[in-house]
Amino acid sequence: MERYKKSIIIIGGGILQVPLIQTAKKMNLFTIVFDMDPNAPGAHLCDEFVCMSTKDVEGCVREAIKLSSIRKIDGVITAGTDASKSVAAIANALHLPGIRYSSAEAATNKVLMRKTLQKHNVPVPKFLAVWNLKEALEALDQIGLPAVLKPAENMGARGVIKINRREELQFAYHHSKTYSPTGELILEEFLDGPELSIDALTWNGKYIITGIADRIITGEPYFLEIGHNMPSSLPKDILDSASKVMIQAMKAIGIDYGAGKGDLKITSNGIYIGEIAARLSGGFMSSHTYPYASGVNLYKIAIQIALGMEPDPIEENYEFFVVERGILSKPGKIISIEGIENAKKISGVCDVIITKNVGAILKKPTSNIDKIGHVIAKGKTLFEAENSAKKALEMLQIQIDELEGIDWKQIEENARRKFSKDICWVCKVCDGTNCASGVPGMGGAGNQFSFMDNIKALQEYKIIPRYIHEEVDPDLSLEFFGLKLDTPIMIAPMTGASTNLKNAILEEEMISIFLKASSLVNSVAWFGDGASLEKFDLIIDTLKNFYANFILIFKPRNDTEEIIRRIKIAESFKNCVAVGMDIDAIQFKTLHLKNQKGKARDVEELKEIRKSTKLPFILKGILSIEDTEKAIEAGMDAIVVSNHGGRILDSIPGVARILPEIAKVFKNQIMILADGGIRSGADVFKMLCLGADGVLIGRPFLISAVGGGELAVRHLFKQYHQELVQILKLCGIECLQKTNESFIKKNDYYTVKKSL
Repeated sequence: MERYKKSIIIIGGGILQVPLIQTAKKMNLFTIVFDMDPNAPGAHLCDEFVCMSTKDVEGCVREAIKLSSIRKIDGVITAGTDASKSVAAIANALHLPGIRYSSAEAATNKVLMRKTLQKHNVPVPKFLAVWNLKEALEALDQIGLPAVLKPAENMGARGVIKINRREELQFAYHHSKTYSPTGELILEEFLDGPELSIDALTWNGKYIITGIADRIITGEPYFLEIGHNMPSSLPKDILDSASKVMIQAMKAIGIDYGAGKGDLKITSNGIYIGEIAARLSGGFMSSHTYPYASGVNLYKIAIQIALGMEPDPIEENYEFFVVERGILSKPGKIISIEGIENAKKISGVCDVIITKNVGAILKKPTSNIDKIGHVIAKGKTLFEAENSAKKALEMLQIQIDELEGIDWKQIEENARRKFSKDICWVCKVCDGTNCASGVPGMGGAGNQFSFMDNIKALQEYKIIPRYIHEEVDPDLSLEFFGLKLDTPIMIAPMTGASTNLKNAILEEEMISIFLKASSLVNSVAWFGDGASLEKFDLIIDTLKNFYANFILIFKPRNDTEEIIRRIKIAESFKNCVAVGMDIDAIQFKTLHLKNQKGKARDVEELKEIRKSTKLPFILKGILSIEDTEKAIEAGMDAIVVSNHGGRILDSIPGVARILPEIAKVFKNQIMILADGGIRSGADVFKMLCLGADGVLIGRPFLISAVGGGELAVRHLFKQYHQELVQILKLCGIECLQKTNESFIKKNDYYTVKKSL
C-alpha cells in the first residue's frame, strides 16, 4: 500500500519558485503549483498545476477549496513573489498554518505597512500616501528633497524613483503610476546609507534570523539592485541591531508564523525599515546565496513550518562568501547569448542563470526585473567570490539589436512627460492642427496655417507604383559635397532648447544625440547658431567633443562681420561639411526676443559672405524661382526649399507646392534640398519625385530625441529608410536619381479625370 503523501500548495511557478518546488518533491510531498502561465518553469515540475494568477486572491481560494474536496491539503507557501495575501487567504480558508489576512495586507501595501510600523514605534522614513499629481506636489512640500516615489503595491523596485529636484516630480509621478496596480503611490524621504536584506522564520513564538546580505543598489534615479553579498560585511553590533528591528517589525505587522523578508536602511540616525514582506526573499538570496554560504536548505525548513511541523535545527556553517550579480544589457532585442558554459567553468562560479531568452526585447533597466540573468559565485574571501563573478560576467557575450527594442508609444509618452503642456502635446499626427505652442515653442506662426499646409501639400499627392518590372535592390545613397551618404534624409537645423522647449532637453544633449545618431546611420546633422549671441559658443564647445559630420546654418544677422567670424570658426572643423544661412529668418520672432536684428541682403552682399569660405555654402528658406536664380548668381552650392516649418509667416504655401516649380527650372544647376511636413518614408519619396535631391526633417527627430535619445532618432531614421526602400521596390526604382513626377499624382488629377 502506497504511503500517504502530504500535499502543499506553492503559489508561483516562476524561476524563483523552482527550488521551492524541487525541495518539496525531495521531501516526498505532493506539489500543487498556482501560476497564471501554463508554460512557467515550475508548471512542468509539479504534480498538479492550477492556471491561476497568484494575485487573484478569490480565485486562488476558490481553486484551493475545490482541491481540498479531492485531497487533503497540508500547507501553503510562497517565496520570492508578492503573493502573501493569496497564501494567507488559502491558509485561513483551509485552516492551515499561516498568518492573518490583515497581516498579509499590511505586508503588501506599503502605506498600510508604514502606518502599522509607525503605530508600533518601528522606525520608518517619513511618508505620505499619494493618489494624484496634486497630492504628490503637496506631499513633496511636506517631505522635502531628496524624496522617493513608489507604487504602494509592487515588488522588485518596479516604479521606484528618486526625486532630487521639484521639477522632476511630474516625470517621477507618471513613472511610478505606470507600475501601480491600484493607482496608490507612496512618497517618502530618501534615506542615505548602506542597505541590508534580511530573511527570517517564525513559528510557535520563535523568531530566527536566517541570513543577512549587503544589497548593492545603483542606477539613480532608479533603484536597481545589481547584486548582494552574503554574509554582510557590516560590524556585528550593527547586524545585531538590524536583526532586532527586523523582528520588531515582523511582530508589529503580525508575521508570527512562516517567513519574513526585510529591506533595512542603515543611516547615521539609526536603522529604518524600508520594506517588509511575509515571505522569503527573492533575488536568489533565500534560494541560492544563503544555502551556498551557510550550508542550510532554507526552503526545506520553511516548508516544514508551513506544514505545521517542528522544523529541523538550523545549523549554519559559513565556510564561504557568496555573491549574486545581475547580468545587465543595453536595451534592444537579444540576438544571441554566448559564453554561458565557459562562464560556468570559472572557478568559484556556482550558477549562471539566464532569465531572458534570445528574441526578448529589453528596455532600459529601471527595476530588478529588467536584468537578463544572474551569476552566483563563492570564495573563501569576499574578494575571491567577487572576482569569480566578475570573470564569469566578462565571459558572457550578449549581442543586442538596439533598434529592435524601441517602443514608439513609450518614446511619445516620455516626450509628453518632458515637454511642458504649453510646448508640445506630441500629437498622434504632427500636422499643426492641434499645436500646443507657436513661436517660441514647437508650433508655427499665427494660426499655424503655413505649418499645416506643409503636411496638407504632401498629402495631396498620391504614389503611383509600377508592379511589372524586374526585381530591384534600391540604392539610397546620396553624393553630398564629397560624401557618400547612405540616405537622402538629414536632420534639419534646430536650436533654442531653453527658448523653444523650456529645457525639455538641454542644448548640449540635443546636439550630442543628433551627431551620434546621424553619424551611425551615415547621414548629416544640421545645426543653427541660435537667436541669442552666446548660444553659438555653447554649440561650438559641444561640437568639439565629436568627430561626426555636420552643417552649420547662420541667422541673417545685421552684423555681416559676425556672420563671417562664425563661418571661419566652423571652417576650422575638418568635419564641417558646409555652412549656410537661413535667409527667411530676417524677421524671425526669436531674433527680436533676443534683441537681435535680421537683415535682408542683395546678391552682391551674399557674394561677399560666400567668398569668405571655401566650404560649400547653402541658402535655406528659398520659396521662389527668383530667389533660386539669385542664389545661383551669388555662387551658392545648394538651396533648401523651406518655409521654416511654418514659423516665419502665417500665409506661406507648403513646400511641396513650390518645390516642383523650382526643380523644373533649376534641376541639375544647383543641389536642391527640401524640408517641411515630412512625416514618413512616403513623404520623402514624394519630395524626391517633386525634384529634391535630399530632404531635411525637424520636429519628428526632435520629439524622438526628447523621448528616447539617440536610439529613438536612429529608430526613426531606420523606419523612414525602410518605408522608402519598400516604395522604391514597388515602383521598380533602382536609385534616387530615377525618381520623378511620373510616380506621383495630385488629388485634383482624379477630380479632373472624373469630370471629363
